[in-house]
Amino acid sequence: MAAVLEQIGQAVNPAGVGSVRTAVAGVSGYAGAELARLLLAHPRLQQEAPLFLGRMDASSSAGAQSLYEMHPQLARHDGARSPEVVPFTWEQLQDRGTEVLFLALPHEQSREWVPEAVARGMRVIDLSGAWRLHDPANEAVYRLHDADRDKAASLQVGAVYGCPELHRSAIESATLVANPGCYATSIILALAPLIQAVLLDLDRGIIADAKSGVSGAGKAPTPKTHFMYAADNLSAYGVFGHRHTGELLEQLGLTADQIQFTPHLLPIPRGILSTIYARLAQPVAIAEIERVLRSFYTDSPMVRVRRAGDLPQIAHVARTNYCDIGFEVSPDGKRLVLVSCLDNLLKGAAGQAVQNLNVMCGWSESEGLL
Repeated sequence: MAAVLEQIGQAVNPAGVGSVRTAVAGVSGYAGAELARLLLAHPRLQQEAPLFLGRMDASSSAGAQSLYEMHPQLARHDGARSPEVVPFTWEQLQDRGTEVLFLALPHEQSREWVPEAVARGMRVIDLSGAWRLHDPANEAVYRLHDADRDKAASLQVGAVYGCPELHRSAIESATLVANPGCYATSIILALAPLIQAVLLDLDRGIIADAKSGVSGAGKAPTPKTHFMYAADNLSAYGVFGHRHTGELLEQLGLTADQIQFTPHLLPIPRGILSTIYARLAQPVAIAEIERVLRSFYTDSPMVRVRRAGDLPQIAHVARTNYCDIGFEVSPDGKRLVLVSCLDNLLKGAAGQAVQNLNVMCGWSESEGLL
């Protein structure tokens, strides 16, 4: 399996030029719609239109659907014919010569389909949580079942956490990219530079208080995302047990005792604002915090570092692929507050997936995203 992964990783667009043949499975959801929008407009994919597949299997009696009927906001002004969303079959993917497959599916489905996709020579960018976690204790929250445990374990070892700002070089040659969670992205990007610079007193603990728009819960309605519950309301959930906690621990090298992450539901459609409280290991000047952040993200076009006191807001990043990071340092230089904002459907999902595609293909990281 390792040899197959290496061969596939080197096969797609090694020179970083031209186009690739892509496909999206699970285009009906919010993230799937954003992914379709970005790929249809991507300058590198104008000669190789993506193949859009529904969540249907080969036994489904349903036929092709219109993408524009499914997502009217994507319709073109010139009345051009809508791309079809066809029933999912492996034959469809093979006939189109699919090189990169995006999966915007529930994690159980992604866990089942990724081994088959890799076996058929495709590279995969998975937007679910199925392949993000390597520690069995963290992975247990998803209650995953593998038909072939050995094959899944081999794939898991080679899966790359799809945060370009942290793992750019590994993503370039990856066969399986596990797109990060939206909450996790906002918190990891804020904390990673400071933890790497050993500026934080981790034994004093970090508090990550994060708030997300309702679309973060997905398109399927639930009692807590119903308008009558969410409107004019603010609620905490997933305390001590949110699925993204494992990502924070693994990617930041923290223990469960060193960070407390609590998510909240905002009565807005989209966007995340994470306020992060930390103690500094020793008094640090404001200029040093800014220097560390800017140095870490010098070559990261999708992260915007604010000056001290200029704190980002959800409105600043909504419908963009940026993550904005701002901060304040207490007068005594011992306490730090970070504010990190992003759009949960873009930098937290579809936009980051396209960013990973760009890295995998050797294109400019921000291509099709600005």
